[in-house]
Amino acid sequence: MIPVKYASYVFSFFMSLLMSGIMSLAISIINLGWVDNMLSIWLRAWSMAFIIAFPTIIAVTPVVRKLVSLVLARQPANS
Repeated sequence: MIPVKYASYVFSFFMSLLMSGIMSLAISIINLGWVDNMLSIWLRAWSMAFIIAFPTIIAVTPVVRKLVSLVLARQPANS
């Protein structure tokens, strides 16, 4: 098992894997329709998307956390 200290990287891996897979399939179908070799087209698109998505998620996570903290309302200390 992977140590807990790597949780953010494991999260980023699975998030980028799933999001790049879903998005590459959706965009491939939107652009091409359902063609005979869709599986191979999608797998190629997915592999390229994942190569970009994984390091991007790792890089932008601190920025996103900061943005979330700026957008969310702070709870009063007494509640």
